[in-house]
Amino acid sequence: MLLHDTALIYGRYLRQSLRSRFALLFGVLMPLLYLLFFGPLLTGLPLGGPGSSWQLLVPGLLLQLGLFGASFAGFTIIIEKGQGVVERMRVTPVSRLALLLGRVLRDATLFVFQAVLLVLAALVMGLRAPLPGVLIGFAFVALLTVSLAALSYALAMRMETPQTFGPTINALTLPSMLLSGLMLPMTLGPAWLDVLSHLTPFRYLVDAVRDAYVGAYATAHMLYGVVVAVGFAVLAVTVGTRVFRTAGA
Repeated sequence: MLLHDTALIYGRYLRQSLRSRFALLFGVLMPLLYLLFFGPLLTGLPLGGPGSSWQLLVPGLLLQLGLFGASFAGFTIIIEKGQGVVERMRVTPVSRLALLLGRVLRDATLFVFQAVLLVLAALVMGLRAPLPGVLIGFAFVALLTVSLAALSYALAMRMETPQTFGPTINALTLPSMLLSGLMLPMTLGPAWLDVLSHLTPFRYLVDAVRDAYVGAYATAHMLYGVVVAVGFAVLAVTVGTRVFRTAGA
């Protein structure tokens, strides 16, 4: 029942997304601009880690794609609430978990597709990374998308207008981006900033994907990254499902 309901919701929203191909490709634009205009500035610089500058930058851009894209996913819930779509779905016998999972799995599919496009562009520009490491990076993008999209939908269920939702998301995502070391390793900064960055879960994901891109899989960074990514996803889906069950009740 759960699998059937999830597949039903997933298919509905995936078809909606595929009808908007421009929006699908536009989502990768910001990371691609960083790749084109910021990446060449790092070439040849000592960045304090193994691998080339591309092996440090591209993992950060992949997670940036998930961070910003999935965090704003809740906008669709606010629109659907105004149109009465959410309430009509909630009075059906469809599982509340399926209502959430169908949406977040659609988001994960779209952002992994965009991540593939980004990596292909990076390969043209000079990225060299082992295939297992690239695939591990896609898995982290999917887990991050599931986590943040679930929390974004939960937050949107509690808010009434985009005018309150948008600034709230910006206030949360920008510090997360700066503290997680998406653009540059946090070890390049002062010690207090490096310590502070460990308070955000995204730091562990970035370190893990960067290890994967240089072919280092059995590392402490990888272990911490997997534990944090999976734990964060489980927690976020649990919270999101509870909100779908109780909001407006």
